[in-house]
Amino acid sequence: MRTALQKVREGVAAFGRPPAPAAKLAADAAEAAELRAYATHPDVIALRVERVRAQVDRLCWVGIVLGLGFTMTNVQSFAAAGTPAWSLPWLAAWLLDPTVSLVLLAILRAEQVTARYQVRTGAWTRRAKWFTLAATYVMNTWHSWAVGSMSGVVLHSVPPLVVFVAAEAVTDLRDKLTEAVAAAFTEASMRTVSVTADLPTKAVHEPVKPKQRNNKLPQSRVSFAEYLTMAREAWSPGVVVSPAWVRGVTGCSRGLSSRLAAILAAEVQRGDDDE
Repeated sequence: MRTALQKVREGVAAFGRPPAPAAKLAADAAEAAELRAYATHPDVIALRVERVRAQVDRLCWVGIVLGLGFTMTNVQSFAAAGTPAWSLPWLAAWLLDPTVSLVLLAILRAEQVTARYQVRTGAWTRRAKWFTLAATYVMNTWHSWAVGSMSGVVLHSVPPLVVFVAAEAVTDLRDKLTEAVAAAFTEASMRTVSVTADLPTKAVHEPVKPKQRNNKLPQSRVSFAEYLTMAREAWSPGVVVSPAWVRGVTGCSRGLSSRLAAILAAEVQRGDDDE
């Protein structure tokens, strides 16, 4: 199907002369309408938010991993406690920080999925996260507190605290980004968008009008007597009155159609008896 932009260009080319100002404006309007139609499509808007979510996840993960990597040597020194280098206790001390960090990363990875679908985790999940972060902080700053070095306390406090704040913030950010995706998709879905832009004169953002089940029905609430009157007017000799037929001619609900069909059938029967 040709778009409006293609039609305008073909019409201008048929005359064999440069486009007039009006024709050029029409072509520009058609191109702008087509571009805006794609830009405001619900899936496109949701995709943009998803890309932002992916960027936020990557940046937070990089910061958390770098922070945990910085704390590894301090935790190893705390665990080794002056043992000779390359001895068995000195080598085993390197396992302490990965043990704590891997548990923390596993919890954060699980929260990444639960936050995406807005599923709340239990109390033990938060306790385990806080315990691993607190353990990392204590092991990093213990030596500085022991010797009374405030500069050392500040230096070794920043990475664990950044990891702690990032671990808490990233969960809330994922949850809010999920809400943003749903809100953006819902808002964009309330507008009718022509992705082909065949009709540039029609407003791209037009409120969706609800479809009426029957053109005879007014916008206000229809009473039982009005439904019955509509059914009477639609009935003709030879028509079998049934709930399905009543729903088809009046657009009433399934529960109401049974009552209407019973009353109308009784009236039809009485009319036949009188004759």
